[in-house]
Amino acid sequence: MGREVRMVPKDWQHPKDATGEFIPLLGGDYRARADEWCEQLRWWMDGDTHKIEYFDECNAKKPINSMERYIEFAGHPPQQKYYMPLWLNAPADHLMMYEDTSEGTPISPAMPTAEALADWLFENEASAFGGATASRDAWLSMIRRGFSVGLVIRGEVMESGVAFSRRIDEEKP
Repeated sequence: MGREVRMVPKDWQHPKDATGEFIPLLGGDYRARADEWCEQLRWWMDGDTHKIEYFDECNAKKPINSMERYIEFAGHPPQQKYYMPLWLNAPADHLMMYEDTSEGTPISPAMPTAEALADWLFENEASAFGGATASRDAWLSMIRRGFSVGLVIRGEVMESGVAFSRRIDEEKP
């Protein structure tokens, strides 16, 4: 987990709790995740576990034909309140940087372009991982990819996934 660009309307204000802290929200399409959960539940109940991602021999040794057992395996069904909203009334045409180590909280305001977002992240010394910041070029490389892992270890060198994104671009033939 690391950093992730999410598309939002230009005036998007990420929700906060009563203490003023951001409420973590998962990225991705809630409807698609809920549909996938339900489809795999149907396979589970029908005994078609070979279709289920992450199903392994350890799980195969236990009875599978109950909803309780499926919830133990896959977790509870997705709930819409834990996901980013679906933008129905405004275009999601701005970029916002999120940390996704937890469910996801913003580390930047919404910006109209990748370049503007990279500038803001660099100028404000945004966290690329822990206390590490990144160059503007590193942020821009990562933004164009859409996400980065938190930390990369190569040999004895540790660097943020954001910095590594730039290194990948530099090493391309």
